[in-house]
Amino acid sequence: MASTVQKITLSPSRDIPFNKLLLSQSNVRRVKAGVSVEELADDIARRGLLQGLSVRAVVDQAGVETGMFEIPAGGRRYRALELLVKRKRLAKTAPVPCIVRESGLAEEDSLAENVQRAPLHPLDQFRAFLALREKGQSEEEIAAAFFVSVNVVKQRLKLASVSPALLDVYAEDGMTLDQLMAFTVSGDHERQEQVFERLKASYDKQPYTIRRMLTEGAVRASDKRVQFIGVDAYVAAGGTVLRDLFQGDDGGWLQDVPLVDQMVADKLKVESDMVSAEGWKWIEVAPDFAYGHAFGLRQLRGETIALTAEEEATRDALQAEFDRLSDEYQDADELPDEVDERLSELETLIEGFDNRPVVFDAAEIARAGAFVSIGADGHLRVERGYVRPEDELPIEPELVSAEDGEADRTMAASYEADEPIVATEAAAEPEEDEGLSPISDRLMTELTSHRTLALRHALGERPDVAFLAALHVLALKTFYHYGSDSCLELDVKSVSFGTQAPGLNDSASAEAIQARHESWAKALPKESADLWDALQEWDGDSQAGLFAHIVSLSVNAVCEPWNRRPRAFAHADRLAQAVDLDMAAAGWRPTVDNFLGRVTKARILQAVAQAKGQRSADRIEHLKKGDMAAEAETLLADTGWLPEPLCTPGRAADGDQAPESAIEETPEQSSEKLPEDEDQPAAQNDDTGEPMIAAE
Repeated sequence: MASTVQKITLSPSRDIPFNKLLLSQSNVRRVKAGVSVEELADDIARRGLLQGLSVRAVVDQAGVETGMFEIPAGGRRYRALELLVKRKRLAKTAPVPCIVRESGLAEEDSLAENVQRAPLHPLDQFRAFLALREKGQSEEEIAAAFFVSVNVVKQRLKLASVSPALLDVYAEDGMTLDQLMAFTVSGDHERQEQVFERLKASYDKQPYTIRRMLTEGAVRASDKRVQFIGVDAYVAAGGTVLRDLFQGDDGGWLQDVPLVDQMVADKLKVESDMVSAEGWKWIEVAPDFAYGHAFGLRQLRGETIALTAEEEATRDALQAEFDRLSDEYQDADELPDEVDERLSELETLIEGFDNRPVVFDAAEIARAGAFVSIGADGHLRVERGYVRPEDELPIEPELVSAEDGEADRTMAASYEADEPIVATEAAAEPEEDEGLSPISDRLMTELTSHRTLALRHALGERPDVAFLAALHVLALKTFYHYGSDSCLELDVKSVSFGTQAPGLNDSASAEAIQARHESWAKALPKESADLWDALQEWDGDSQAGLFAHIVSLSVNAVCEPWNRRPRAFAHADRLAQAVDLDMAAAGWRPTVDNFLGRVTKARILQAVAQAKGQRSADRIEHLKKGDMAAEAETLLADTGWLPEPLCTPGRAADGDQAPESAIEETPEQSSEKLPEDEDQPAAQNDDTGEPMIAAE
């Protein structure tokens, strides 16, 4: 005989006035979590109550119903309704949909409602946001409706736009959320699927590997070429930009590299044509020049256009306003927006008056040229007024005129290209003549030899004059490229770099040296004949500063395989100690291009171990060299670690010993962390507090 299946009876539902409801002490939820009561109240006001309350009748000691109902499950919804009543947006007697429970325990009702609810799968939320977007809601409207930031909505929509094939893999737990986030860098579904197929055969499936594969060959938006042409112009020309909404991407990656190169070349051509129209003999154009490209060339000294009386008055007024605002708000923790904007505007205007254009002589322009390139900040860099040796005017022989008005005669030693040409045979002394005749060459040589020795001795007794004389000749050869204006046979050499390191010309040191050189050049007189008098008038600090700059240009600590100079390199170490050289403070950072991608895996691991601890090195030991170098670049960023050739002996280098925090790092601390939303955490479910996007 077949048994009869017992039918269940569901609890009845009814509308109960709000003022007949009260919270139950049987609610198992004690810890506040999830969406705030205020946000839930706003959501109920917008959409109504989507889920009724579970209630039980309140009875007195005799077991008789009192007409009141307690709420063991749905306390947050009740508090939200209570807040709406306080705000006068809901009547006290408004009917509330409720399920009236009779059997079982109240605590069981509360526990079951919270435990049995299954959280929404992240992919369902992504697709739900996408459906709302397709139905006409803006990102701002979706964000306001679900109490999340606009950036969170953009992230969810971006995740939903990944290739459907990859979304299916994610839905079946074949991919982590971090990996799915990495695939959003590219919007090309075919490219995404190609990378996923490559990952199947790869041991390394980390998110950064996916991002690197998707951006191979692309140009970063922070690249100076991109800054020069502008991302907006690139996009307007049909270029594609890859963006990462989940991690900092410095503006993204420009995918169409040939388009970038063409736009850079076109814009440089336009700019160089404008410079060429100034009348220069030659123009060299390139996105970047090697460091030292102007070595051996003489730079013209132009005249700065002076301010008119009206312009001078305007500048003084701007400076006075700038000083007044600076003094007024010097103690303020934060400047008001309008004040900050005005100060920036004043700085720009004052800078425009201070950086006056330089005017060159037309005859000099006709034999000089200019370099047109892109500066490290992405702005146009124009270096004007460089004269090549072959374009220099020939130097006329120096003439000595006899006091008695007789014919001039050429001295025995003349100069050609700053080098003396001395007669191989002393001319025979002329026969005695009754009148005054010019001093013979031989006698002139003998007399000046005596004078030279006496001058050497006297100069050796006067260190102050010797310093001035040395500074004078070195400044002549550094800033004027003339040596014949001094009787001192001192020279200063500034070697060029045969092998150009990546980014050498745009390094912080190169920029600082160039700025300092231009500053000294402006302080010196235009004509070399006026240099001695000018230097004599300078104070000791100014003379010492110029001397230090000139001497610094002669430093050569470059190690080259064909030029072994162990003693010179030892002196370079002593010099580095004397100036307390810190290459990390000077701006050097280990990257794939300048170090990590050009050494062995063992050296990469050694660097990471020194800077971050052995545990960090062990984590990347299994990677291929290219991936290891890329990951090491991230790990070593801002650690101050330096390879041995860049370390100053005896100086406490940050990279010598890993910090204790890195060595003592626990496995829990070292595990990969999911990126958080920038503005706020992921939205959470109404009553359960479960995250709407679960951590993988």
